[in-house]
Amino acid sequence: MRNLILSIIKTYSYFLRYITLCLLFASTQGFSQTPPTIVSGVDTTYIKIGEQINFKVTVETDSTAQVIFPEGQTFSPLETVEALKTDTVKKLDRMTLQKIYALTQFDSGSYTLPRQQIMVNGKPFFTDSIKIDVATVPVDTLAQKMYDIKPIINVEKSNGALWRILLWVLGILILVGAALYWFVFRKKPLSEEEKVALLPPFDRAILGLKQLEKSKYLIQDDYKSYYSELTDIVRSYLEEDVHVTALESTTDQLIDKLEMMKDAGQLKLDPETIQQFKKVLQTSDLVKFAKSKPESSAAEQDRKSVEQIVIKTKEAIPEPTEEELLQREEYLEELERKKQKKKIVIVAVSAVLVLLFSTVAAIGYYGFGQVKDTVLGHPTKELLEGEWVQSDYGFPPISLHTPEVLLRQAVKLPPEAKASIKEMQAFAYRSSIGLFTIGATSITLAQPEEPDFEKASEQILKNFENQGAKNITTKQEPFSTLSGVKGVKLYGSGKFAVPESKELISGNYVVLFFGGKGFQQNVILTWLVDDQYADQIVDRILNSVEVKTSL
Repeated sequence: MRNLILSIIKTYSYFLRYITLCLLFASTQGFSQTPPTIVSGVDTTYIKIGEQINFKVTVETDSTAQVIFPEGQTFSPLETVEALKTDTVKKLDRMTLQKIYALTQFDSGSYTLPRQQIMVNGKPFFTDSIKIDVATVPVDTLAQKMYDIKPIINVEKSNGALWRILLWVLGILILVGAALYWFVFRKKPLSEEEKVALLPPFDRAILGLKQLEKSKYLIQDDYKSYYSELTDIVRSYLEEDVHVTALESTTDQLIDKLEMMKDAGQLKLDPETIQQFKKVLQTSDLVKFAKSKPESSAAEQDRKSVEQIVIKTKEAIPEPTEEELLQREEYLEELERKKQKKKIVIVAVSAVLVLLFSTVAAIGYYGFGQVKDTVLGHPTKELLEGEWVQSDYGFPPISLHTPEVLLRQAVKLPPEAKASIKEMQAFAYRSSIGLFTIGATSITLAQPEEPDFEKASEQILKNFENQGAKNITTKQEPFSTLSGVKGVKLYGSGKFAVPESKELISGNYVVLFFGGKGFQQNVILTWLVDDQYADQIVDRILNSVEVKTSL
C-alpha cells in the first residue's frame, strides 16, 4: 500500500514538471512570434468620375517575414491606375511595409472596394472593405447656353502622306548621290603606283632607274630581270616622250629609228649617245637570250649610262611649236570632255539601274497593278489611302467612317411622297471618275409607324432603272452593326450609267436599311466591278456603320 502511494506521488510530480515545461515553451513561442498588424484605408470615399483615390495598406511584422501584396486588377469594380513601390522601414527585429494603390472609376454610383488578401509567411490576412461614392460632373444648363448643331464644313486634307513619300524619295536620292560621289566623283587618295603613273615620262623614267639601283637583282644574280626592267624603262620613255615605237622594236630597229629622227632633225642626239645606247641594248639581249652574265660593276655602269641617255634624249627633244602646243591643249580638252561624258553616262546608268531595281522590287512585293496605280494614280486608291473622317449624318443620326465628308443634298419631295414622308435629309459623295458613290439618308415618316423595308427596296431598284441601269441582280440578308443594331442589307450587281461614259459599266451596289417607329435610315454604296481598292473602302465603311434607332 505504501509503495502504491509513493508510485502515484512520483508520477504526479513528473506530470507537473511536464506541464510546466509546456507552458514555458508556449510562452516563449508566443513572445518570439508576434502576429502581424495590418491597417488599410483610403484618402477619400467620395470622388467624381475619373478622379483617383489612394488605397494604402500598412503591414507591421517580423523583419524575417515574407509579405505578398495584391497584384493586378483585384479591386473590381474599381480600376487600378497604378501600384506604387512598397516602402519598407526596419526597426530592430520588426519592419513596417506600406503599399499604395491609385484607383478610379468612370461610371457614377456607389461601389464597394472589396477586401484584399495579404499573405504573410504563407498565411492569408484580409483588409476591410470600404464603400466609395462616385458622382457625375454637374452641368449647369442655365448658365451655359445651348447652340444649334453647326453645319458640316470641308476640311483640307493633310499633306502628311505626301510628305512621307517626298522624304522617302529624298532619302533614296541622297543615298544614290552619296554612292555616286564616293565611287565616281570623289578624289580618291592615290596609291604609290598611281602617283608614279601620273608623273611626266622623264620623271617616271628617272624614278624607275633610281628604284632599280636599290633593287636586289644584282645581289641575287638575277641579271635577266635587272636588264629586262632597265630596257623597259628606257623604251617606255622613248615611246612616250620621243613618240617612237620602242617597246615592239628590236635593238637594230630601234637604233635605226633614232638615227633617222636625228638625220631628219627631229631629235638632236649625238652619235656617241646612240652608240652607247646600242651597246646597252646588245648587252641586254645577250643577258636575256644567251644567258650571259656580265660583271656587277658593268651592270651598274649600264644603268648609269641609260640614265645619261634618258637625260640627253630629254635635252635633245626640240621645243614644241605653238601649233603643237595648241594641238596638245585641244587634245587635253578632248580628254576632259570624254571624262565628263563618261561621268554623265555613269550617273545616268546608275539612276536608271536604281529606278529599275526599285520598280522590279516594288512589283515583286506589291504586284504590277498596285505599282502602276501608285505611279499613274487611281481615284479609289487615293481615297483608300487618304485621311478618313468620322461623322454623323441626319436625324436620327447615321454614323459613318468615310474617305470624304458627305455633303448635304437638296431634296425636293414629289407631291405623292409628301403624304407619307414628313422630312428627308440626304448626304452624298461621288468620285469624279468611275461609279464610286456613298449616300446616307434619314427619313422622318408622317405617321408613327414601322418602316416598310420591302417597299423601300423596290423604290431603290426603281431609281436605279430610272437612271439607266440594266441587268440588276438582287440579294437580301440581315445586317447588324458592331453595337448590335439590326437592319436589312440589299446588294447585287448590274450595268450602271455614269456621266463620263456613253456606255453602261459593270458595277456593284449595297443598300443598308435601318429604322424604327416613325423614321427610316438608308446607306447606299455603288462601285465598279473588279476595283480592289473600292472593295476595301466598302468593307471599311460597312464595318463602321452605327445608327440610333429611336427619335
